Amino acid sequence: MTRLNPMQSTQMPPYTGYGAMRVATYNIHKGVRGLGPGKRLEIHNLGLAVEALDADLVFLQEVRLFHKGEARRFDRTSFGWPAQGQAEYLAPEGYDVAYRTNAVTRQGEHGNALLSRWPMGDVGHHDVSDHRFEQRGLLHVPVQWQDTTVHTVVAHLGLIHSSRVRQIQRLAEYIEANVPASAPLIVAGDFNDLGERLDASMRRLRLARAVGTRAMPTFPSRVPVFSLDRIYTRALRCCSTHVPRGTAWARMSDHLPLVAELEPA
Repeated sequence: MTRLNPMQSTQMPPYTGYGAMRVATYNIHKGVRGLGPGKRLEIHNLGLAVEALDADLVFLQEVRLFHKGEARRFDRTSFGWPAQGQAEYLAPEGYDVAYRTNAVTRQGEHGNALLSRWPMGDVGHHDVSDHRFEQRGLLHVPVQWQDTTVHTVVAHLGLIHSSRVRQIQRLAEYIEANVPASAPLIVAGDFNDLGERLDASMRRLRLARAVGTRAMPTFPSRVPVFSLDRIYTRALRCCSTHVPRGTAWARMSDHLPLVAELEPA
């Protein structure tokens, strides 16, 4: 396995100023890339990548707690499969971690995670699976940021547009039941929305897409064309967005991370 340093290929922009929050969303592809004999372990490089993002909140998708087959396969490599769950492994020192499983398979599972520099409240999880072939969920975590409770939801929506529409409706119902109407809210993750058709539905939930001056493509990572990875906010203002680029970032996952600077609205 080649150990990379993403910090050598890109630098994060400086914080916009006092009172800003940096938020990142990243689909890590379960910490591995490639197929067959060429499959390689990237979770160790992803640990460097998450640290390089220097974000207050990191919304992660396709995160594994365990996988027996991958653990056996990569146990023979020089770095090896981490003994702890991937969310815990990726968290920089001092970060709190929330993780919940979305999908269970024969040898393992995967789900969503939130890494936070700020104290977390009670962790919630809501199943939004639309059919038996795709297990999907929402991870809800209140975070105490400065003197404010910011509600965060990590999302990974389905591959079929009609499923995504129904999942947004379930998201709406969950928010109405569990998030105070006046509270700042961030919903971020992989929305799988190739056709750019979900913004209107999110606006009806009073959630604005954090796009800076323009939407930024994150998929596929080598030649990004689609803006699948998104950050939506309520009662927060987007100051800027950034997508790290370079060989190291393209290698680690099929998605690139999206980073946004947010301030109170």
